[in-house]
Formats: sequence, C-alpha cells, structure tokens
Amino acid sequence: MSRALSAIYMSFAIAIFVSIVDLVGGLPLAWFIVRGKSKWLSAIDTLADIPFIIPTVTLGYSLLLFWNSPGGISSLFGYSLVSPGWLLVMLLHFTFSYPCVVRVMVGEILDYEQVYEQAARTAGASPYTAARTVSLPILRSGLVASFILAFARSISETGATMMVAGAFENGPIFINNAMTLGYEGPLVFVSFVLIAVACLIFAVIRLLGQRVGIPIKKVWPTMERRLSSPQVAASRNGISLLVFLVMVLAPSLFIVLPAVNAILSGTVIQALTGSGVWQGYWQAILLSYAVGAVVTVLNMVAGLPMAVLIARRRWGAVFSTILDLLVNIPMIVPSVALGVSLSLFWKSLTFIPEIWLLIFAHLAITYPYFVRATSAAIESVNVDLEDSARVLGGRPFTVFRTIIMPLTKYSLFSGAIMMFTRSVDETGATLAVVTKMKTVPVLLVDWVKGGVQATPLEIGLGCGFLVLMSFIVLLSLRIIIKGAHQHA
Repeated sequence: MSRALSAIYMSFAIAIFVSIVDLVGGLPLAWFIVRGKSKWLSAIDTLADIPFIIPTVTLGYSLLLFWNSPGGISSLFGYSLVSPGWLLVMLLHFTFSYPCVVRVMVGEILDYEQVYEQAARTAGASPYTAARTVSLPILRSGLVASFILAFARSISETGATMMVAGAFENGPIFINNAMTLGYEGPLVFVSFVLIAVACLIFAVIRLLGQRVGIPIKKVWPTMERRLSSPQVAASRNGISLLVFLVMVLAPSLFIVLPAVNAILSGTVIQALTGSGVWQGYWQAILLSYAVGAVVTVLNMVAGLPMAVLIARRRWGAVFSTILDLLVNIPMIVPSVALGVSLSLFWKSLTFIPEIWLLIFAHLAITYPYFVRATSAAIESVNVDLEDSARVLGGRPFTVFRTIIMPLTKYSLFSGAIMMFTRSVDETGATLAVVTKMKTVPVLLVDWVKGGVQATPLEIGLGCGFLVLMSFIVLLSLRIIIKGAHQHA
C-alpha cells in the first residue's frame, strides 16, 4: 500500500508539473508559429509533431540514449547527465506532451479573430498588454484543453516511461509491475484512484475554468511596452525555439542519427529492397498510415456532434461535464490497462476480422483528442452568432456549416493531426488486440527490445523513414491548407 500511494502521488505530481511547464513553454512557440513572418514556420509547426510520430517505446529509448548514454549529450560533461529515475521521467513526459499544447494552441490562435486585440491596440495598449488582457482570456478554452491533454498524456503513458524509469515507480509503472507479479488488488486500487482523481480534476477544471477571469487586471504601461519591444519579442521567440530544439526535438530524433551512417554503409539498400530484418517493414508502414487515415476520418464524423454537444451545453452544464469526463477516460487510463481492456472487449467478438479490431482500438484511443480540441474551439465562438443565424431561419446544419466550421477550421485540422499521429505511433493497444498484423510501431519495438536482431543503424534508419515520411505528409497538408486559405 505504501508503494501504491507513493506511485499515485508521483503520477499526479509529475503530470501537473509537466502540464504547467508545457503551457509555459508551448504557448510562446504556438504564438510565434502563427504570428511570425518566417517562411520556415510551417516546417517548425510540422516538426512539433515529431514526438507524436515516433512510437512511445522508441521515444523513451531515444531519450535514454540522449540524456544518459556516453554518446549523447552526456559526452559534453564526461559523465551521465541524467540517470534513469524521476527526473528523466519528467523530461520524457515533457517531450511527448509538449506537442499537445502547441497543436491545440496553434489551431486556437489561427481561428481567433483579432478584432478585439486590434481594438485594444488602437486604444493605446501595447502588444503584450493586448495579448495578456484581451487575447488570452478569449483563448481560455484552448488553454484548458491543452492542459487537460498534456495532463492525460502524462498520467497514462506506460511504454516510454518503462524505458527511463529505472527503480522509480509512478502509477502506470506500478500497475505494470503488479500485473507481472499477479497482484490484482493493488493493480485495481491504483487504476481506480488514478481514473477517479483525474476525472475529479477534469470536472473541477471544466466547471470552474470558464469562470476564472484575468488574475492580474492591473496594467503597467511602461514595463509592458518594453516587453513588447522587437528585441524582447525576438528574445522570447529565440528562447521558445531553443527550448523546443534542445528539450523536445533533439532528444526525440537522437535515435534517428544512426540513419546517416546507415546511408553511407549501404544499409539503406537493404531497407529499400526489403531484405533481412526489413521484411515486412514497408507493409507495416502502409498499414499504419492506412489505419491512421481511416481512424481520422471516422472519428471526425463521430466526434463533431459530440464536440458541439459538450461545447454548447444544450442539456445543461452538469450533463455536458459528465459527457466531457466520459470522453476523456480513454486518455487517462494507463495505456497498459487500456490495451488489456480493449483486448478483452473486442476479442470476445470472435467474428470480427483482425483489421477491424485494430481500427476499433485506435478509434477508442484517438477519439478524445479530436473531441477535446474541437470542443475547445467551438466554445471560443460567440454563441450570439449562431443565435442570430437561427433567428434569420438558418437550420442547425446550415449554421454549423456556415458559421462554426469557418471559425474553427484550423482547430479541426489540429485535432485531425493529433488523431492521425497518435494512431500512427500507438503500440500498447495494438499489441493487445492483434496477433498476426504488425504496424510499424510494433515492428520497431521488436527491434528495440531485441525480439528481432536489428543493429542500431537499422533501428535508426527504420525510425528515420517513419519520421521523414510522416513529416512530408503533414507538411504537405499544412501547405495545402494554408494555400487554400490564402486563395480564399
């Protein structure tokens, strides 16, 4: 019981701390991506999704090499910079939850109409004052959604945490250890407490989040005008980029570095011809992308009505809060427990083909990401616009198509990106529900854990192909969306 309570405490302590740091570090980068003028910002926006693309176990292995191995950043200091334990777990959780904040806030800021901010600037407010007192309160729903997604991602992740935890135990690690030892009582207790307390936190945030005003309304014109200067803005953008590159991108891609040597050594020829360990790699890539695309489309169709129902609270705030909590549950259940639950449920229906078991499992896991991001965007739309359209005779679908969709299209796109990347990198649930089919994360996990004898060059090249192809797909979609917007 002592270990169980300690694991629960560490889970919530790390999740809350990491989520707050995610907001502090991710919001400036999201702001820079949207408001900056550089032509490279679409590439940076796409690079922010990299931790989503890399399979979680592989991501944990990459961070372990980066922070702990002699060949990583520790080589600059002559000793292991960060040993396995709670600090490395926090660095890992920051890395894979950071994209949740960036992705949601980029969509929110793109959808945000700057009329009120421009009015404040016209009235004499500095850019910093206008953003602090006008823009951020309007974007409050997005900030709440970002915090919830980052918190849920941290509280539930198991596979990557196992790679860096060492002797440290949080909730999911304790559950995994209890499953291994056959301790069903502690397993059920910790799972129940994690889910119950997380739901309580979400309910409080849901009910009180929209009522919290600006904590500091006073304005200091001279100081805030200095904070709005081009030099300070450039420093802020530079620091946010540095944090992203050093704390998120470099550790995530460290495992890919051997891909350069693989190209020079001829390993890439073996990969392209599908010989050796590469047998089935390209089929696994195709399967991952096909499942990700199908899951994204199906969840968009199923998730939009739920997002509207939650955001508009047509049946009351309490009912909306209950729906919101139920939607979030798949995100807060530890992934190892969720995989087992999905396996027990779907495998009882023996007549369902294995490909559909895989799709159903990914639907359950990715659904909350789209609903969470979309409902936050819809909450930011002034309900008076919809009421005016209905008074003028607009039908509900027409109002949604002509008002809500145009005002939330970037958030819908951000939600779709999170679903697609989350599906592509999912490992635990896939292992639980399928036996014959292998997605690319499952295949790479076999390589990392030694189930298949793959060299570091082959592991790096396999991850490199996955990252490169996903980067090209996501960047192309962003360019198309941006081009369509500019043409319109």
